[in-house]
Amino acid sequence: MRVKMILPALTEATSPLFRPIKYSLFPPLGLATLAGYLPADAEISLHDEHVERLRTDDDPIPDLVVIQVYITSARRSYELADHYRAYVVLGGLHVTSLPEEAARHADTIFCGPGEDTWPVFLADWRRGRAQKRYVSTDRTLAGLPPVRRDLIARHRYLVPNSIVVSRGCPHHCDFCYKDAFFEGGKSFYTQTVDAALAEIDRLPGRHLYFLDDHLFGNRRFAAELFEGMRGMGRLWQAASTVDSILAPDLLEQAVEAGLRSLFVGFETINDTNLVTSRKRQNIGRDYGAVVRRLHDVGVMVNASFVFGMDDDGPDVFDKTVDWAIRQGIETATFHIMTPYPGTALFDRIADQGRIVHRDWDRYDTRHVVFKPRNLTAEQLEAGYWRAYRDFYKWGSIWRGTASQPSMRGRLRHLAYAGGWKKFEPLWNLAIRSHQVLHALPLLESVLSGFGERPANTTHKDARKAHPAPQDSST
Repeated sequence: MRVKMILPALTEATSPLFRPIKYSLFPPLGLATLAGYLPADAEISLHDEHVERLRTDDDPIPDLVVIQVYITSARRSYELADHYRAYVVLGGLHVTSLPEEAARHADTIFCGPGEDTWPVFLADWRRGRAQKRYVSTDRTLAGLPPVRRDLIARHRYLVPNSIVVSRGCPHHCDFCYKDAFFEGGKSFYTQTVDAALAEIDRLPGRHLYFLDDHLFGNRRFAAELFEGMRGMGRLWQAASTVDSILAPDLLEQAVEAGLRSLFVGFETINDTNLVTSRKRQNIGRDYGAVVRRLHDVGVMVNASFVFGMDDDGPDVFDKTVDWAIRQGIETATFHIMTPYPGTALFDRIADQGRIVHRDWDRYDTRHVVFKPRNLTAEQLEAGYWRAYRDFYKWGSIWRGTASQPSMRGRLRHLAYAGGWKKFEPLWNLAIRSHQVLHALPLLESVLSGFGERPANTTHKDARKAHPAPQDSST
């Protein structure tokens, strides 16, 4: 049984403006997770077009081709699917949002997460009775096999130690692409704490990156996970929401377990936008207090902002950048609001006749694909690029250090913010020469605050001996 698993390149991967570092950060864990369900004697190959050239002249031809589809990789995904005459299956966010479109290019499609449907398909396929479509309804991570990390070329990624211990998010923002992905069942669920800790134990080195949409989303699970991680000597990064950061105690537990950098979805500094987009967890929250709380415990901030919401005017770019710099935010990620198919935002904008086109290649949060309400499309795109340019000026980076509570924090700010953008050509060279893994010690040094002593690496006694619940209580 020969199985070929492919993560096709996003459209921007072939653009002259392509930033390789963005797509050389994390390996394709979704496909590596599905590979864990395949029989031991299966010949499996895992391919990521962002870090390697994909050969399609297979000899012998694979028995099964598995392709994960995102919206801006849809065109490339369909090209590959049409090329292969083997049994082809498609899954992922775009397949779930537009199943009829995807079905034209596959023998079988998967809607929603695959932990429950993938094993059923494999059994059906081996009997020659595979269905055309499998739809996820039973949401659980119980019995999840170990991720097939042996299939991943670790040396090609800056963060090979990425990990996911939950699925989905307890919140339902109307622009969130993944909210549609988890329809029809639980929208947020976790592994057991023991299973999560066992997966962490398998990863070498110190650094980890949790790719969970909201690692703090189940407070009980998160607290038990952080307790189990104490003493591991890990340094890690993750994502959370402003309300969870402001909640008492949990952040401190995370820091004791090794948290050093957090992705935070601020999205907009305009409260009216928060109401319109159903970003309820941010409404009425003091964003400044969020940043101060993180900095006070030594955690760096990677802030996310979205431009082009209905209450945004031409001044939104300068206001947002100025606020972020004054707060001392280390890194910022800016996006043009993009109404992804399958989301409430898409339905609302489409009903208002404001969708400009459905060229999925341009649904990349860098192009305007709808009619903004209080901006022109030209203003929106120009403001987006200006925000990146102004935030990452050396002068802005230097200004941002002023709010740091310590000299160590100021040095770390300069190293992290400057290193991410100002030395981008060096990152790109390292990626192209497959030397990116050698940057890990530098990343760990910055995260540790330049010389922080590693914690005791004996952690087994700290582990809880009971599982966390599989619910979404927060």
